[in-house]
Amino acid sequence: MPERLPQSILFACDHNAVRSPMAEGIMKRLYGQDTYVQSVGVLNDLEIDGFAIAVCAEIGVELARHRARSFEELEEIGEALSGFDLIVAMSPAAQRRALALTRLYHLSVEYWPVMDPTGIGEDRETKLNAYRQTRDQIHDHLKGRWGRR
Repeated sequence: MPERLPQSILFACDHNAVRSPMAEGIMKRLYGQDTYVQSVGVLNDLEIDGFAIAVCAEIGVELARHRARSFEELEEIGEALSGFDLIVAMSPAAQRRALALTRLYHLSVEYWPVMDPTGIGEDRETKLNAYRQTRDQIHDHLKGRWGRR
């Protein structure tokens, strides 16, 4: 049985360029305004990945306007980590960072092992298929946890 949606959720990965923006976009597509959703990376050193944009567009999720940001940058723009009910980390580095930054807060940090597709494949179609796998893993995690709306 699906769980109740948290009021606010933060997705985190290494660079906020592939997995966490995908999760943010897919979550918004599936659940609309039912929950507040943001995403961050441990680092903000990359732009949104073009393959992530392409495979999300295939399912009606627009990522082209996403701007990558780090945990620190999120707080600098006024989004306190303590204001989130749940942080979902999609990489070990993001999990470590989230736990370190929130150890004094009353919120949940979960780790969802989601494949990093960035180093997979030599040709365009192989790369796209790897990104589709990641997209579908995220989609399945979300539906498995919170069901369909």
